[in-house]
Formats: sequence, C-alpha cells, structure tokens
Amino acid sequence: MNKTIGIIAGSLRKESFSKKVANLLLEMAPKGFSFKIISIADLDMYNQDFDDHDRVPESFIVFRSAIRGVDGVIFVTPEYNRSVPAVLKNAVDVGSRPYGKSVWDGKPAAVFSNAPGNLSGFGANHHLRQSLVFLNMPTMQQPEVYLANIHQCIDQAGNITDKRVVDYLKGAVDAYITWFKEIVA
Repeated sequence: MNKTIGIIAGSLRKESFSKKVANLLLEMAPKGFSFKIISIADLDMYNQDFDDHDRVPESFIVFRSAIRGVDGVIFVTPEYNRSVPAVLKNAVDVGSRPYGKSVWDGKPAAVFSNAPGNLSGFGANHHLRQSLVFLNMPTMQQPEVYLANIHQCIDQAGNITDKRVVDYLKGAVDAYITWFKEIVA
C-alpha cells in the first residue's frame, strides 16, 4: 500500500508552531506511506468569480492538484480567536470549489491543534471538523489531538524536544494510519 498523506500547517508565520509540528510529522511516516507538506502560503483569497469566469489563479490550480494527489490529509492548526486561521479556512474553501468538484471529497482526515495556552486549540479543532463534515472528509475521532503550551516544547533550533509530546504525536500518527487503512480498505 503506497499512500501519500498531505500535511497542511494552518499558519503562515515563519516560526509557526504548527509548521514545527508538521515538520516533525514528516519523520513519522510508516512503511508504505509518504507524508508531504502542502503549503497554503501562496493561495490567493477565494472568490467564486474566478471559477465562474474561468480566471482561476495559478495558485488554485497548483493547490487543487496537490490535494488531488494525496490519499488523506492531516491538518495541523493553531487557534486564532477561538477558530481556525483565515488562511486555513481559505485553503479549505479553495479546495471545495467549484461546487461539486471538491478535491477534499472522501479523503480521510485528522486534525491536530496546538496553542501556547492551556486550551490547546480546542475551538479551532472543532470548527475545522465542522467544515470537514460538509466536505465529506471522514475525520479520525480518537485520539483527539490537542497540544497545549506548545511553545514550552520547542528548543532554540525549533525542534520539538519534549519526549512526551513526540511520543504522543507518534501515537496519534500511528492511530491515524491504522484508522486510514480501515477506512480505505
């Protein structure tokens, strides 16, 4: 089973905690799977006129193609104002259109949220899940992945050094792969 899982970090910040988590996940791909980061940094803001009038930006074409090329998606999101960052919601919208041609349809997903506070991105995690239900993306229910106080787990070089967090993420990735195989079988 050679499957590719896309990883989307929902933040544009250079030193983003979500990007650091996403990079760590790359190392956790088991045999038969490859993980790749799909960037949302260059996406134009979604406007239905682009699709309606055949003026689709190149960034949409590249992104939609990248999502079509993966078998599943792990979203790594911070929380902004108790929800997902606008750039992540924009990526979800870009991939969901034009209506009836969603590139997300049927792709097994997981949501890993993080925050420097104690709530660990709970609001973002659940808001994103609401969109994934509509997009027909079966989403792993357990384990739920919330990373609180993420800033305390990262060293000066940007590496996640807390072994408990690394082990927790590895367990979550393993659970996702097991669940993915059941869903795709």
